[in-house]
Amino acid sequence: MLKVLDTAVPIACWSCSIGHNESTLFCPHCSKIQPPPGADFFQVLGLKRAFQVDLAALEREFHRLSRKVHPDRFARAGEIEREWSLADTALLNDAYRTLKDPLSRTEYLLKLEGAEIGEEHSGQDRKDPSRVPADLLEEVFDLNMQLEEMRMARKMGEDDPQLQASLTGAKKKFDGLLETVDKDLRRLWRVWDDGDASVRPAAQNKMVALLDRRRYLNNLVRDVTETLGA
Repeated sequence: MLKVLDTAVPIACWSCSIGHNESTLFCPHCSKIQPPPGADFFQVLGLKRAFQVDLAALEREFHRLSRKVHPDRFARAGEIEREWSLADTALLNDAYRTLKDPLSRTEYLLKLEGAEIGEEHSGQDRKDPSRVPADLLEEVFDLNMQLEEMRMARKMGEDDPQLQASLTGAKKKFDGLLETVDKDLRRLWRVWDDGDASVRPAAQNKMVALLDRRRYLNNLVRDVTETLGA
């Protein structure tokens, strides 16, 4: 019979049948490995849901848990425990990769909060004029023209130093705009992490908009870089 402990949603350990928190990789009572938990990455790695993360603590916990679930430790265990060792290892790797990177962590947490993130939601198609950020409309139009000119010149085997200089300048400006977006994101991380529930919705909406803008700008920089390097 499942023994309900101090958790709202106890999970029965397959070995001892005692209830435990769904975020744990090992039963706290019999120490047996558990199947991959249904908890989010923050819970699995013992972190508070936040945009600002102690990266040193994240890395320490990742390595500690990775050593515990390493498949070599379960070489002589039963088949199901070996399978869970592999699955838990994969889960930890995914969680660590996601949370250690500031942008992937931001997108992940926003998705946990119900935000719609990604190309399929942003609609930020660089070739669709209606989707260009208003403050960049004229520059993006000129950029597209210059990119086409550069591609045609390259096909003809020609070199246009003035055009190349113009595109290099555009890339530098867009790189600067990306840095501004990242600075604004960091400011909103603090607002969300340190604020109460009343300020979080507005901060969340602004972060979603900034991520859309960042994705758009990053695509512009990629296109210019690829064209210049062709």
